[in-house]
Amino acid sequence: MRIVCIGGGPAGLYFGLLMKKRHPAHSVTVVERNRPYDTFGWGVVFSDATMQAMRQWDAETATEIEQAFNHWDDIEVLIKGRRMRTSGHGFVGIGRKRLLNILQRRCEDLGVELRFEHEVESDLEFPDADLIVAADGVNSRIRRRYEEVFRPDMLVRPNRYIWLGTNRLFDAFTFDFRKTDHGWFQAHVYKFDETTSTFIVETTEETFRAHGLDKADMDGSIAFCESLFAEVLEGAPLMSNARHLRGSAWLNFNRLICGAWSHFNGRSHVVLMGDAAHTAHFAIGSGTKLAVDDAIELTRQFDRLGHDAGRIPAVLAAYEEVRRVDVARIQNAARNAMEWFEVVGTRYADRLEPEQFMYSMLTRSQRISHENLRLRDPAWLEGFERWFAARAAPAGAAVPEDGNARPKPPMLTPFRLRGLTIPNRVVVSPMAMYSAVDGEPGDFHLVHLGSRALGGAGLIYGEMTCVSPDARITPGCLGLWNEAQAAGWRRIVDFIHGNSDAKVAIQLGHAGRKGATRRGWEGIDQPLDEGEDWPLISASALPYLPHSQVPREMDRADMERVVEDFRRAAVLAATTGTDLLELHCAHGYLLSSFLSPLTNRRTDEWGGPHENRARFPLEVFRAIRAVWPADRPISVRLSCHDWAEGGNTPDDAVIFARLFQQAGADIIDCSSGQVVKHEAPVYGRLFQTPFSDRIRNELGIPTIAVGAVSEADHVNSIIAAGRADLCAIARPHLADPAWTLHETAKIGVTDLPWPRQYRSGKTQYETNLARAAAAAMPAATQVAEGR
Repeated sequence: MRIVCIGGGPAGLYFGLLMKKRHPAHSVTVVERNRPYDTFGWGVVFSDATMQAMRQWDAETATEIEQAFNHWDDIEVLIKGRRMRTSGHGFVGIGRKRLLNILQRRCEDLGVELRFEHEVESDLEFPDADLIVAADGVNSRIRRRYEEVFRPDMLVRPNRYIWLGTNRLFDAFTFDFRKTDHGWFQAHVYKFDETTSTFIVETTEETFRAHGLDKADMDGSIAFCESLFAEVLEGAPLMSNARHLRGSAWLNFNRLICGAWSHFNGRSHVVLMGDAAHTAHFAIGSGTKLAVDDAIELTRQFDRLGHDAGRIPAVLAAYEEVRRVDVARIQNAARNAMEWFEVVGTRYADRLEPEQFMYSMLTRSQRISHENLRLRDPAWLEGFERWFAARAAPAGAAVPEDGNARPKPPMLTPFRLRGLTIPNRVVVSPMAMYSAVDGEPGDFHLVHLGSRALGGAGLIYGEMTCVSPDARITPGCLGLWNEAQAAGWRRIVDFIHGNSDAKVAIQLGHAGRKGATRRGWEGIDQPLDEGEDWPLISASALPYLPHSQVPREMDRADMERVVEDFRRAAVLAATTGTDLLELHCAHGYLLSSFLSPLTNRRTDEWGGPHENRARFPLEVFRAIRAVWPADRPISVRLSCHDWAEGGNTPDDAVIFARLFQQAGADIIDCSSGQVVKHEAPVYGRLFQTPFSDRIRNELGIPTIAVGAVSEADHVNSIIAAGRADLCAIARPHLADPAWTLHETAKIGVTDLPWPRQYRSGKTQYETNLARAAAAAMPAATQVAEGR
């Protein structure tokens, strides 16, 4: 084949040399607009996994790169006068120029033609090429030429950064956070050769302009950064190798995703690679990794399907299918890390204490979890756990200060709200059981909720409990509008309090337009037959499904009746001894229907702006707060994202959370969706936790995180990083009532007490875990040794 790589960066050079090595008969040319020693940037970072792959595909290149690498294990964080360090992170850095020179020499050794100082205007310059690799960067001319085919989605991120260097050598990957009168700056610093370190400075657009850096030239920008980071630079100057750039030296990061990666131009097949196809933020240092992995995968597909021109379409299709998955994973992690740095000043730097700030920074991409940190640096993590446990302990409680006793992991620390102390951070999420008769809790509810209390969870929520007969979702929903129902709840609360340390929460709600439906297993959201149903009310006269009952738009008389229903239910709830009350303002039910513009089309004082849409839910909240005991907390559950065009987003959720906070809410339960049927959620591990993180750390109000939280490692990571104060676990608790006991045993915590009646089972369970771990040891050792 005749192969032309446009762009002499890592992607084009590495693909060129791999293809020439695998099939020397190929004619391979790499075309680069710059001279051999011209490059922008200073150093790049590789992972151990990338180096392992490079050793497999071309040991000669990998060996030379490894000899030029600078390796370090430590991360150091400087903030608020503190200098903190952790080890075991395994980074390798190399100068970008050095890397390119190694790849250039290897290409020449294998017979790849290198053509420098050639500006390619069009892929049609190479009519004899079978394959053209467009590796010409984020501003790819080739991609722009076929924009309607590649469908690039370019998002310019808000932060500004400047890429500098210094001759001061750092022995750790260093992050330095500095506060000014106008906001925070952060430096990302790492050594990449024997004389030089990369020094990237980042800040928000607002802070950038407030300091006049939009008007500063390169010398002015360097002088500013040298002064700001004088402590960490220790007198060393900063340098730039991008003085040729016009305009401000401060850049915005461009996040790129393409709808397609390949195209046939009538003569040649064109494929995107590296930054021309996708970008990943420098916050996790994966741009070069993605480029190298692209080159390896495209070569792998040629090896698998055949090194001839006729196989190119199949090869490109397979390449894109495989790489899209990994690229999406890396971009997701990079986005998490990038967004963390974009809001670090407004959300974390001022809010979190240095110890928790460092933990949050280490886990910012969500690829590093609590137990992963334990593998990397067990001493550091145990010290952090000891600090966190001491911080969370009630006044006067004894906390082990030495290393003889393992500190409690964050998920098992207590949490206090008003006069309530929840013994740990695990919550049984409210889940509809559809098993009540006339709204009364029965034996099923006693066993269902009681068994989960015995299973170790700190706070047990009942399902949404409806405040009137016409507030129910289904005929099987719980209610709290009469004394018989309150008596059923007292039985449950008394059992849980008498047999466990768990606390109990009742969630009050009104189904609104989502009412009068069949039980979940009979057809979720499907309306009852006529004659079995009841009239519905909502913010506006909009049915939930096209064939659902059309609700009546509420008038003021309806509102006054519903407020009284909630007030009466709160009074009854207080008599049950339940510890916490939650107001359900999520998932498209009645109060949620007022908050969302998708379901509230009113033009009166209860529609339109946020304050109007929240007016009625706040009226309900104030009514129940007035009758609920002052020493007991109230939570509010919000749908923090409608996942539908024109609906509420996390920005709106912050506004509503603030309004409830001002009205006296103690904690926000951060869920999302189920407001409209045509929603399109973006699911994934911990996919709703960012809503909790934002509300907690922007507003300074406690939060509950929910959604795809399924392991102790998830809970510990969320709580330790300050992304939430409690974690609500739903479906895993349906599968395992003793989820908390079992998950803590899996992470090696054996001092969590089990109910007396179950203690022999505890011993057997822990023994089985130890046996399974021992049986897995030989296989794990073989993997580690490469066998």
